[in-house]
Amino acid sequence: MSDFDYDLFVIGGGSGGVRAGRVAAESGAKVGLAEEFRMGGTCVIRGCVPKKLMVFASKFGPLAGEARDFGWDMPDGRFDWLAFRPKLHNELSRLENIYRTNLARPGTDIHDARARLIDAHTVALSNGQSYTAKHILVATGGRPFVPDLPGAELGITSNEIFNLDHLPEKILIVGGGYIACEFACILNGLGVGVTLWHRGPQVLRGFDDEVRGHIAEVMIAQGIDLRVGVSPTGVQRGSDGRLRVSGTDDHKAMVGEVLWATGRTPNSDDLGLEALGVERADNGAIVVDEYSQTAVPSIFAIGDVTDRIALTPVAIREGAAFVETVFKGNPTRPDHALVASAVFTQPEYGTVGLTEEEARAQEKIDVYCAAFRPMQKSFIDRSEKALFKLIVSQESQKVLGCHIVADGAGEMIQLAAVAVKMGATKADFDAAVAVHPTMAEEIVLMKTPTRAD
Repeated sequence: MSDFDYDLFVIGGGSGGVRAGRVAAESGAKVGLAEEFRMGGTCVIRGCVPKKLMVFASKFGPLAGEARDFGWDMPDGRFDWLAFRPKLHNELSRLENIYRTNLARPGTDIHDARARLIDAHTVALSNGQSYTAKHILVATGGRPFVPDLPGAELGITSNEIFNLDHLPEKILIVGGGYIACEFACILNGLGVGVTLWHRGPQVLRGFDDEVRGHIAEVMIAQGIDLRVGVSPTGVQRGSDGRLRVSGTDDHKAMVGEVLWATGRTPNSDDLGLEALGVERADNGAIVVDEYSQTAVPSIFAIGDVTDRIALTPVAIREGAAFVETVFKGNPTRPDHALVASAVFTQPEYGTVGLTEEEARAQEKIDVYCAAFRPMQKSFIDRSEKALFKLIVSQESQKVLGCHIVADGAGEMIQLAAVAVKMGATKADFDAAVAVHPTMAEEIVLMKTPTRAD
């Protein structure tokens, strides 16, 4: 008979926490999980899933013009947000129910409450209950960061954008990361006038520099008013209900909404961590070792709250590795090397491995790059270009990085990631016969380096 109420208590019902809780319960552990909002976390409820559905919706408007150029008698349409929004929310509710069902099926107790740690083996819930557990897993994710400036509370974040009563005629997006760029493209495609202010010299910091410039050019060509080197200094609501935003260098904007896309921060406040000796980094991230264990042996943490790689599939892998380590006697470190990702701008950006800048800093490289108009675009005289790029080690000839900017790049990079993860060389890519006519064939047709050290 266990001295604890649970073998495992999970704090947070996002993708990582749910995976860990479900797999642990399936292995025979008695598991409890607390979630203060909705099951599914950021990804399912207010992130990846609703965003991707909005990406789908936003592509149809611009396609009307392309369809006419292909010979279709296609009038311009108008996006009806109030017709789309209920369908969006219904889908999120359906997915949330699946998460709950899958978690409960092996016997996990679900607590709809906020949890705090009282000691190394005890959690207290906001409903007045408390439970003990042999192991506690913190999987509370992250939250949007809102800058500290006058009137900041008048803006919204990616948490609220899916619940708007109506789409604004104009919006100012503040930020330059993938969330800012994705929503700039989404809202622009839905017919909203989009201005984007970014304090840095170029959007998508941390990604490949050549790709960053390419995507910025495409965004501007699509009608997005992209301004770099600009920071907001204050927001006021006028008598007409619109928001008046002042910025550095006398920049001003008058819009219906302001979207703060200025980064995310680990959701680790008010959990009782410090009193127990659980270390947090300067940005609030819970510090863990390679097995996701904190300085307190019974307490572990996974996912965005640890700020390692803030991606849903990574959190899921970390959750599964935690269960292997703690409940199956198979010490397993989550693998954070060569993790592919996609930025759902329009067109999309898929990437795996090193950027050109990162690779050049560690060794001599060859760079293969091709920018071209895809057949679908060139036929109707559209200027938008796709970009394919391989970073190759001169010494080993291994492909160190792959970057694709094109429609469907997210789908393509998943398959390219398998090859890069396996250590494929440039000769391996060259040996593959092209699939013609496709955009993707370019990845095996680039024979001569465009740049070499």
